[in-house]
Amino acid sequence: MNAPVRTMRVLLRENLDDVAVLTLNRPDARNSLSEGLIAALTEMLRGIADDKSIRVVVLGANGPGFCAGHDMKEMTARRSDPDRGRGYFKQLMDSCSAMMQSIVHLPKPVIAAVQGAASAAGCQLVASCDLAIASSAAKFATPGVNIGLFCSTPMVALSRNVSRKHAMEMLLTGDLISADEAQRIGLVNRVVPPGAERDEALKLARQIASKSALTVKIGKEAFYRQLEMNLVDAYRYASDVMVENMLARDAEEGIGAFIDKRTPNWEDR
Repeated sequence: MNAPVRTMRVLLRENLDDVAVLTLNRPDARNSLSEGLIAALTEMLRGIADDKSIRVVVLGANGPGFCAGHDMKEMTARRSDPDRGRGYFKQLMDSCSAMMQSIVHLPKPVIAAVQGAASAAGCQLVASCDLAIASSAAKFATPGVNIGLFCSTPMVALSRNVSRKHAMEMLLTGDLISADEAQRIGLVNRVVPPGAERDEALKLARQIASKSALTVKIGKEAFYRQLEMNLVDAYRYASDVMVENMLARDAEEGIGAFIDKRTPNWEDR
C-alpha cells in the first residue's frame, strides 16, 4: 500500500498579539508565486482585512530566498495548451495583480521582512508592501529582461517606490542590487544584520500597532489615493480627510491626551 502523500502548506500564519505574521512556505522553490500561493495570500489578506484583532501584518519567508517571482515551471507547462497558454497567463497575471493590490488596499499596514533574494514578482511583492526591512544579505532584481520576459507587472510597483531612472536601470539591466542600494533608492526602509529582519519588522509592527487603528486606516488609504492626484486635487482631498478624521472619537481622545500629558485610550472609532 502506498504511503499517503504529505502536502506542505504554502503559506503559514502566526498571530503575535495584534500582529499577524504571514510566512511564504515554498522554500524548495525559492517561494515562487505559484497559483496556490497567490490564492492563499489573497484569501488570507481578505480575512485579515475584517479581523479587528489584527492591526499590522508582517510578511516573511522560509528558506534562503524571499521570493523568486512567478513559478516558471508551472507557467511553462501551459505552453502545450491549444492557445499556447494565453488564457492561463492572463488569468495568472490578473490574479497576481489583484493580490498585490489587496496589500495596498488592506486597511492595515504590511511590513515585508526580507531575508534573501527578492526577484521579479518577488521584488514586486516587497514594493507593494507599505514598509520593508531587509537583511544585509538580501538582494533585489527585476531580471525578466535576461530571459526575454520584461518585468512589466513588477514595474508598476517598483516605479511607485523608486525614481524613474533607478527603476529603469533595474528593469533594463536585470542586475541584482544589494540591500544597502535598495535602501538608498527607497525600495526598503532599513537594513539589519542577517537573521534580525523578522525581529526588526515585528518591533516596527508593534510600534505602529500602538496607534489608533482607525487613524492608521484613514492615513494609509489617503496616502495611496493622493499619490495618483494632481497637487490641487491632492490638497483638496487631504483637507477633507483631515476634517473627517478630526471629528473621529480617537482624534478627540488623542488631542485631549496630548494636552493633558497622558496616554491616549484608543477606541478605533
